[in-house]
Amino acid sequence: QLQLVESGGGFVQPGGSLRLSCTASGSEIVWYGFGWFRQAPGQERTAISYHSTGAEAVYYADSVKGRFTISRDNAKKTIYLQMNNLQPEDTAVYYCAAARSTGSNWMARDKYIYWGQGTQVTVSS
Repeated sequence: QLQLVESGGGFVQPGGSLRLSCTASGSEIVWYGFGWFRQAPGQERTAISYHSTGAEAVYYADSVKGRFTISRDNAKKTIYLQMNNLQPEDTAVYYCAAARSTGSNWMARDKYIYWGQGTQVTVSS
């Protein structure tokens, strides 16, 4: 079993930065890969980044590539999403999720077993 809690969301002006954290409790997180998703009002929940276990590969959606960085600290049981140069279109609730294995389908929501409740990110002037 794994429980996930996101934190670090808030209000930021365009061009600003935030670092989101996803803290896990329960099982050791070394057994899981972790994804970050986001969902704006009336929109579908969309994968934006993934950090694997084992090979420790990372992946990004085109919409955030070059601006966001995913990382993990297994000892702290925490996954991070550093978000730089934030833009209004980044406004959404951000979720972390854990998967045993995604293969090549890291963007597929049905690959993830556990989900956090989300943290709001608002980018506005």
